[in-house]
Amino acid sequence: MANIRDIAKLTGYSVTTISRVINNHPYVAEEKRQQVLQVMAELDYKPNRTAQNLSKGRTRNVGVIVPFVDHPFYNQLLKGIMRAAFAHQYKITLLPTNYDEELERSYLEELAAKSFDGLIVTTRANHMDVFLPYLEKNNIVFCEASELEEVRYVAIDLAESLKECILYLKKQGVKRLGLTLGRSKRLSGNSILTIAQSKKYFPDFNTDNIFWDCIHAEDGFQAAEFFQKQKVDGIITNGDEVAAMILAQYPPDAQPLIIGRENLLVSQLLHFSTVDHQLKQCGKAAFQLFYDEKKAHITIPHQLIIR
Repeated sequence: MANIRDIAKLTGYSVTTISRVINNHPYVAEEKRQQVLQVMAELDYKPNRTAQNLSKGRTRNVGVIVPFVDHPFYNQLLKGIMRAAFAHQYKITLLPTNYDEELERSYLEELAAKSFDGLIVTTRANHMDVFLPYLEKNNIVFCEASELEEVRYVAIDLAESLKECILYLKKQGVKRLGLTLGRSKRLSGNSILTIAQSKKYFPDFNTDNIFWDCIHAEDGFQAAEFFQKQKVDGIITNGDEVAAMILAQYPPDAQPLIIGRENLLVSQLLHFSTVDHQLKQCGKAAFQLFYDEKKAHITIPHQLIIR
């Protein structure tokens, strides 16, 4: 297999000149460039891009920490991240955690060992304190808001979107509000915020009307049974697919008012209200923040879609 010295020997140019051509250095005469490129083609020489990137201290690879990939919320975020990354010739390495704290910490150690140019963290299993020692020397962007100045993030305005949803249902005459939320063993910041907003804007809210550990669409089946027993008449869900499954378990003339999330096709087909948090835009902006290496706190606007 040909190497850079073979090309230098055949062209009569120095190894330095050949290297400049391979790396698209601007200060090479066009005639020399074309001669080198011709010899490279004749020898079927392919530059070792991995070695080139490592020599520059770059992998052109960004790790993306997600709890799991088979969920519409994270799928939408990933679409935005990937589109932006590919436009900049970056690779994406998915780092699923299933909320395993130890596994997440191992990804941070891989980052410290320069396996990636940086991380985009869609959500955390560990407390932010675990991430703080890595922030100074590593490029880390979060997709969750933080009050810490040193934490760079692009996030949705969940507090405001919840407020709009709750006040809308209240205006429609809902008396017993129900919620679907995720992890019950260790409450996420989003779950804590959802409960706080519900209590703030719906004084009669009863936490007994929360259906926990609702993550995937099929969880909506048990959620519907739960809400029927609780006799709730309005539900804010954590996903359009969950909302669709819940509605499917009710008679058409006895369905509660329901609000989903992310304006997926199913919400349009079944004609129920939803909140579009513009997750693709959030993912795109998160990669751009990583790429620009800027220090910023960015909030993506949302839209409550009433149907």
